[in-house]
Amino acid sequence: MRLIETGSTQEAAMTLLFVGIDPETKTEQCPAAWVDVDMKPEPDILFQGWLADEQAQAECRKNSPHPDTEAVIRMPYRMIDIIRKACDAAEEAAAGKL
Repeated sequence: MRLIETGSTQEAAMTLLFVGIDPETKTEQCPAAWVDVDMKPEPDILFQGWLADEQAQAECRKNSPHPDTEAVIRMPYRMIDIIRKACDAAEEAAAGKL
């Protein structure tokens, strides 16, 4: 995991903790996870993944309709350990341990 400072003097800076990227990636464009350790009152977890196809999105909307500002993404099974690490890091950040 590594901290990434983002932003400039003209925009609010945030600190993202990079947790991991798809272990089978062969390019830079693939599923990944970060924790926004500056988010208050608790940190958020950010995911980069593949947009779900329309059929999957329609099934998801049956339980949880989403606005245009949200998306249903797919994370491959092989990302489970990275997702767990992101959850652990978010808990540590919330407890002030990061």
